[in-house]
Amino acid sequence: MNIHEYQAKQLFTDFSIPVPRGAVAANAAEAQDAARQLAGSTCVVKAQIHAGARGKAGGVKLARSPEQAGQFAADMLGTRLVTHQTDAAGLPVNSVWIEEASAIKSEFYLSLLLDRESERLIFVASAAGGMDIEAVAAQTPEKIVKVPVHPAAGLQPYHGRQIGAAFGLGKEQQGQLQTILEGIYRLFLAKDCSQIEINPLIETADGRLVALDAKINFDDNALALHPDIAAMRDASQEDAKEAEAKQFDLNYVTLGGNIGCMVNGAGLAMATMDMVKLKGGAPANFLDVGGGTNKDKVKEAFKLILSDGTVKAVLVNIFGGIVKCDVIAAGILAAVEEMHLTIPVVVRLEGTNVEQGKTMLSQSGLGLATADDLNQAAELAVKLAEGVA
Repeated sequence: MNIHEYQAKQLFTDFSIPVPRGAVAANAAEAQDAARQLAGSTCVVKAQIHAGARGKAGGVKLARSPEQAGQFAADMLGTRLVTHQTDAAGLPVNSVWIEEASAIKSEFYLSLLLDRESERLIFVASAAGGMDIEAVAAQTPEKIVKVPVHPAAGLQPYHGRQIGAAFGLGKEQQGQLQTILEGIYRLFLAKDCSQIEINPLIETADGRLVALDAKINFDDNALALHPDIAAMRDASQEDAKEAEAKQFDLNYVTLGGNIGCMVNGAGLAMATMDMVKLKGGAPANFLDVGGGTNKDKVKEAFKLILSDGTVKAVLVNIFGGIVKCDVIAAGILAAVEEMHLTIPVVVRLEGTNVEQGKTMLSQSGLGLATADDLNQAAELAVKLAEGVA
């Protein structure tokens, strides 16, 4: 789960990570009042969306007066901001963050995430921080420093010295950096984060290290332990279909192709999408209905796929273990009948009660196509989506 910058900065404050003063605003009047409260000649107006690269897309503006801050907020609020990290539709701007302007001497990149290869939490840092950090990683990877932390020993002073040396910090800033690293590390563990990113972490003209931006991702599986974090979810920033899928305990991700996929099990779903691509098609989604599904859940999953107007064919690939094939077939038939289906559906069933399931499909009179294996099913689905079969 992602949260907004202003929410992340509140958590930073709670864990002694310095951030600029600021306030969130939902309308132009609130933005103007917030700018006036900062009592500075300039402030920064930042659109709050769950995506980066806002500055290049016009989502970060330097205001010279409270009135100008209010105008910038009015221009942003109610719009959809498109960055290279969003799709073409962009994300809605429902709030802005009004922040005191900072005199920047240097910009750094700093993040903490789980590195599965080393089985460690790892700090990733670079003296080349700022908006183009992706280009730095791609073109000059030697400027990226990685510092793993052993789970038994935890964060140690030498970790801070390594990162401080990469940043080229003086003794005073080195001490500030250690405090920031300790705050990030404690926050990561306390709230079950999956990533914490500061880009940029700045050194101000008067020698202070400050988190100018803040991005935090959380492990969805741990949200039940953190109701305070779960309450920060902003459904407006999520794909509408993905949000709907969560209500029915379905794992759904929009992919943009034209072949809808309904599968049980993440591994089988990945294999199904790979096979569709191998046959020349494009999956419209990842959809795992889970191992313990039922007729109603299958029905909702099917309806979710068909709500995507780009879908030209549906491929159902189910292995009946915990859930029986006849239950899956009943769910498919219920969904097809209710939605008056007009696009082709290919069903491949295998496992418990497979013959009963196939019989139900073949005798339904609904024109559903069946396949005996995944190779045949994927090939047929691609042809049907292209109007060939």
